[in-house]
Amino acid sequence: MTEHVMAAVDGSSFSASVCDYAAWVSQALSTPLMFVHAVDNHPPTAESPDLSGSLRLGARETLMAELSELDEKRARINREQGRLMLEAACERAREQGVSDVRSCQRNGTLVETLADHEDATRLLVLGKRGERADQASGHLGSNLERAIREIRRPTLMVPSGDFRRPQKVMIAFDGSKTSRKGVEMLAQSPLFKGLECHVVTVGPDTAEHRMALAWAVDVLQQAGHAAEGAIKAGDTEATLHAYETDNAIDMTVMGAYGHSRIRQLLVGSTTTSMLRNAHVPVLILR
Repeated sequence: MTEHVMAAVDGSSFSASVCDYAAWVSQALSTPLMFVHAVDNHPPTAESPDLSGSLRLGARETLMAELSELDEKRARINREQGRLMLEAACERAREQGVSDVRSCQRNGTLVETLADHEDATRLLVLGKRGERADQASGHLGSNLERAIREIRRPTLMVPSGDFRRPQKVMIAFDGSKTSRKGVEMLAQSPLFKGLECHVVTVGPDTAEHRMALAWAVDVLQQAGHAAEGAIKAGDTEATLHAYETDNAIDMTVMGAYGHSRIRQLLVGSTTTSMLRNAHVPVLILR
């Protein structure tokens, strides 16, 4: 089965960024690009109250028939809007040099659609929020959080704004087996070829942390990266965001949610908080 970079587009303000970063990833990984759009004709909140129960039988049957016709019309419009979105996304990617780009539109929820394509996904690109989400910067799209929890593929979350080709990447590193695998992946992946790498540990400056950090920097340097490490004390999220700003970081790499209840509470809450307040793309590793 051919693997693809999967990128989800919708009517939100994040779709342009999704297209641009997906095009960059596709070319860097030499992997075909697939844009997906899910047509969910049954949103979780009703668009209008159901008043049919208070009507007499004949009027109720007439109203239900009209509502059914309206639903069918809305579904056709949603499909056509989705088709146009996908066409525009493919054209944008081709203009940026992607030669192998295609699209897929499915009925159902976005996470269901992504799960169906999981085996063919090399990397997933999602916007910070979707078209139905609250656009306040403090909110995170429910589809993004569900996808990170349920789709076991690396996921690149992109904020809105103009595309900026990454030059400096920061990896949040705690010395664990998972974070060491992340360093090894970063060192070998063509996605990060030529990028300056910063390895950041948040915690006390101990001999154990220094030894783990030295290993990570050495792995990256041996792979040809300009790399440096830092140990910073403080709150994890605030410290990482401050390092991003102070060092002009273009992309952050970090682990996803854990599986044990305690680890999920600690790692999961940090991951969610980092995503919620992110101003640069964040690559979540599984």
